[in-house]
Amino acid sequence: MAKRGGGRPGGKRRRSFEDFEDEGDDERSDHVKLEGTVTNVFAGGQFEVETDAGPTVRAKLCGRMRKYRIRVILGDRVTVALSPYDLAHGMIVYRTK
Repeated sequence: MAKRGGGRPGGKRRRSFEDFEDEGDDERSDHVKLEGTVTNVFAGGQFEVETDAGPTVRAKLCGRMRKYRIRVILGDRVTVALSPYDLAHGMIVYRTK
């Protein structure tokens, strides 16, 4: 006899959009966020960002910015998320208009 209920094989249910928490690169609580200006563009999607606090950091684009093809060029104001473990490298999480 056929199984009723129309469930998915293995008892797994499909996760809806509401099941996912927004854990994007720009929403991490352990990252230090700084504002800055792009001062140099390197090959391979790397950028040099001079932060308003003073130091320059090397940063790359976060996954969402690559996904939605947001362009960052020399002189743009950006927000950089730095890892507390290595303050010399970061991710560009926002490009100011």
